[in-house]
Amino acid sequence: MDSANKKTALRMISHGLYLLTVQGQGRYNASTVSWLSQASFEPPLVMVGVRVDTLTHTILEESRQFAINVLALGQTELAQTFFKHAEYEEGELSGYAFESGPVTGAPLFLDAPAWFECKVVDVVKGGDHTVVVAEVVEAGVRDSDITPMALRDTSWHYGG
Repeated sequence: MDSANKKTALRMISHGLYLLTVQGQGRYNASTVSWLSQASFEPPLVMVGVRVDTLTHTILEESRQFAINVLALGQTELAQTFFKHAEYEEGELSGYAFESGPVTGAPLFLDAPAWFECKVVDVVKGGDHTVVVAEVVEAGVRDSDITPMALRDTSWHYGG
């Protein structure tokens, strides 16, 4: 296989940008993710790829629950903040205020236009990411008049 063609073709897959947040045993973390998709209407299921070598993955494995914070076009700085380890201070992660999710306790960023909380129902391990399948158990919308951020709207590449 031609590695340049593989990389180019795989980078043509459309991806949104989201903040996946976790809480467990007094620890909080957030990671920017782009491999997310709805997988079922009934029950409402999503699947997300989570990098194995992260604190987010560790907490998610232990708690088996998480939240997804939807990002709006233009929230590039917020997305970029969580490419690296998050710093927790009471009510904030890396300087961004959040409230705890009503079901999972995972951080729901006040700047995120929408969010949903999930409980893990299955995992597929393999490679440098774990595919997590989860049921959406709660959701909220702060601003429905936004355009969701997509990876193609940035100069970043993730995949290939």
